[in-house]
Amino acid sequence: MKASELRLKDISELNNELNSLLKAQFKLRMQMATKQLVNTAQINNTRKGIARIRTILTEKARKQSNG
Repeated sequence: MKASELRLKDISELNNELNSLLKAQFKLRMQMATKQLVNTAQINNTRKGIARIRTILTEKARKQSNG
């Protein structure tokens, strides 16, 4: 998901999205450990998605604290 699309969501939606990506990351790591993962690029894409959401959550928190 693009950052511009994520900026349109509110904080609760972003937190739900973050939780789902964290669960997906865990599943991917378990698949990698058991040699079941075929497309290893999924791990990097998931990590980037998590970072993107956390960045936007930080931006929104700073906006709220500054007024």
